[in-house]
Amino acid sequence: MDLKLLLISTLLAVICYSSAQQEGNECIKANAKSCGECIQVGAKCGWCTDPEFLKQGEATSTRCDELESLRKRGCGGAKVENPRGSQWILKNKAVTNRNKGAKKLRPEDITQIQPQKLTLSLRSGEPQSFNLKFKRAEDYPIDLYYLMDLSYSMKDDLENVKNLGTQLMLEMSKITSDFRIGFGSFVEKTVMPYISTTPAKLLNPCTGDQNCTSPFSYKNVLKLTSNGQEFNTLVGQQQISGNLDSPEGGFDAIMQVAVCGEHIGWRNVTRLLVFSTDAGFHFAGDGKLGGIVLPNDGKCHLENNMYTMSHYYDYPSIAHLVQKLSDNNIQTIFAITEEFQPVYKELKNLIPKSAVGTLSANSSNVINLIIDAYNSLSSEVILENSKLAEGVTITYQSRCKNGVTGEGEMGRKCSNISIGDEVSFNISITAKQCPKMGKPETIKIKPLGFTEEVEIALNFICECDCHKNGTENSEICHNGNGTYECGACRCNEGRIGRHCECSTNEVTSEDLDKNCRKDNGTDICSNNGDCVCGTCECKKRENPEERYSGKFCDCDNFNCDRSNNKLCGGHGRCECRVCICDANWTGSACDCSLDTTTCLASNKQICNGRGTCECGTCKCTDPKFQGPTCEICPTCPGVCAEHKECVQCRAFGTGEKKETCERDCSYFNLIKVKDRDKLPQPGQAFPLMHCKERDANDCWFYYTYAVNNNTEKEVHVVETLDCPAGPDIIPIVAGVVAGIVLIGLALLLIWKLLMIIHDRREFAKFEKEKMNAKWDTQENPIYKSPINKFQNPIYGRKAAVL
Repeated sequence: MDLKLLLISTLLAVICYSSAQQEGNECIKANAKSCGECIQVGAKCGWCTDPEFLKQGEATSTRCDELESLRKRGCGGAKVENPRGSQWILKNKAVTNRNKGAKKLRPEDITQIQPQKLTLSLRSGEPQSFNLKFKRAEDYPIDLYYLMDLSYSMKDDLENVKNLGTQLMLEMSKITSDFRIGFGSFVEKTVMPYISTTPAKLLNPCTGDQNCTSPFSYKNVLKLTSNGQEFNTLVGQQQISGNLDSPEGGFDAIMQVAVCGEHIGWRNVTRLLVFSTDAGFHFAGDGKLGGIVLPNDGKCHLENNMYTMSHYYDYPSIAHLVQKLSDNNIQTIFAITEEFQPVYKELKNLIPKSAVGTLSANSSNVINLIIDAYNSLSSEVILENSKLAEGVTITYQSRCKNGVTGEGEMGRKCSNISIGDEVSFNISITAKQCPKMGKPETIKIKPLGFTEEVEIALNFICECDCHKNGTENSEICHNGNGTYECGACRCNEGRIGRHCECSTNEVTSEDLDKNCRKDNGTDICSNNGDCVCGTCECKKRENPEERYSGKFCDCDNFNCDRSNNKLCGGHGRCECRVCICDANWTGSACDCSLDTTTCLASNKQICNGRGTCECGTCKCTDPKFQGPTCEICPTCPGVCAEHKECVQCRAFGTGEKKETCERDCSYFNLIKVKDRDKLPQPGQAFPLMHCKERDANDCWFYYTYAVNNNTEKEVHVVETLDCPAGPDIIPIVAGVVAGIVLIGLALLLIWKLLMIIHDRREFAKFEKEKMNAKWDTQENPIYKSPINKFQNPIYGRKAAVL
């Protein structure tokens, strides 16, 4: 099972490596026929313009490769086309640092976003990034339009709104010194709830003696103004109306407020729309109930401040409203009674930069609701961009207050921004391909709910610079059958070949195929390529780094000798199945180093003068010597004695160098082993010497001395001394041994005697029990006697007389 798993994991690793190889060189896989096609493949790709770059058999597309690969193949930097993207900031006005009470500025003179305009040149696959700065300005102007439901159920709310103008002006003055307010009202399409009612009912839709105004879809009562008293006066003149169904036509009103900028009086400042109602809403499709089937056109239809096309166009859809509110930078505040909170909270999730507040039964809390909602909306900045061109992507990374960062969708926004706070966004734009026509595009980025925006012009790099210097109908391209540009021919329609020398009708000619057979053989292009115009164009391998080449595609760069599982040992390149070694390397697999530094001995001699340096390793000419630099002589006398004193003092703390051991004997590494069998043996590792020495107490100690492959001296020593026994102790030991033997014999005799007595007692007991035993064959019901009796039938008769 383990072997199976190992094989599977190995196979997967090979597949992944092969896939990585293929994906890693997308330049070659693209099969680009021109420089322009090449640079559109990816940012890693370059095009070699050197006319002499291609080898025999290599297709024009092999000019397109990764930059490092081109360099290794001999194409210098000056001859590689590799245009890069760039950016220019055209308008970069600094954000406004303004305090409340300072000199009043016009809205168009206040800047909250920087830069304002720039141009990017995009190369396919290469992102261009820039920083966008946003600062919430102090004392920024605000336009607020109050849109109110005037159906009968909002009668008591109207009374409280009549004084809203001056009160709201007072509160908003704490936020901005430039505040304007407007008012509009809505009820319902006149055709919807009164299809079967009388004309009198349309004039006064309220019941009893209540005096109500006729129903209407939307009315612009007051254009945005800074006069709060005028707001109070005009709102005080409004009358309640009525309808028969519960949902109201508020979406019609919101659409007109959003698109009728001149009638409403919107400025390029913060725009707030307060939508106040106690009912639900009609949306696209509901108009069919009144016979209205035309979809809302999203245009302004106000005449004398009244919406005149409510009977003609259906209600707008939610998506249509979202688009128009965003296009006109309007932030919506839904002031809704408790009953319809769940509905409008769902609606808020669909409309960016909107808020929902709970309106009391009589709208008495409307000012606090507006202030809270404004603070919530203005404390968050969310970036949005216009529609992107095909193949263009954009990513955001936010750097918000208190070091908070975000990526992905969260990279578009920053929250908890106070007045005067500054945040930034890193925006990266990438083109995956050139647009079909290659024309410049323009995109815009802006914070939702704000009128300021960044305009970005996108230019696409779809051709190389050398393309401009191309020669049309060049003689180089077979008598003018193509354009010579960037070191290669770009053939005219119907022409092929490296120099456009063939017509597409001539590709399969037998005469041309003869030129692609080596030595008049049968194989075309050695079965490694295709014959195009009498010239071999070699096939590409699955691994883009591996290539066929040669006039007949009979060469390659991957079938050379290997060393350590590396092509040419990793020290050369493979050309036509022969390794071309790097400097200081030789051999068929470039695995033999010409560097002699590894053969230098401590005396600076090559192999201590006792051998030759071959492929970086000493080959000792004197068989007596061994080691990395021929420095070890296991059979030479005096070597063991040379190290005896140091081994003795370091291993056992004895000997003549006991006092100076640390100073004189630190030149080798000491390794202790338990017994002689654990000492290194000849042939196990590097050459070594076995030594046996005796100390002053006639004790023997055993060790080995060697120089390892890192030229470090190593000593393995048996950790215990082998000492002979003293003469006085022998009799004592012998006496002890004799005494132990005698005691053992006595104990053995006693044990034997006891066993005999025990056996005799057991036998006597057995005999006694045997005598007392009684046997009865009848006691066994299946007992059958072994004795059978037979009687001769003529027994006792007289014999017959003969």
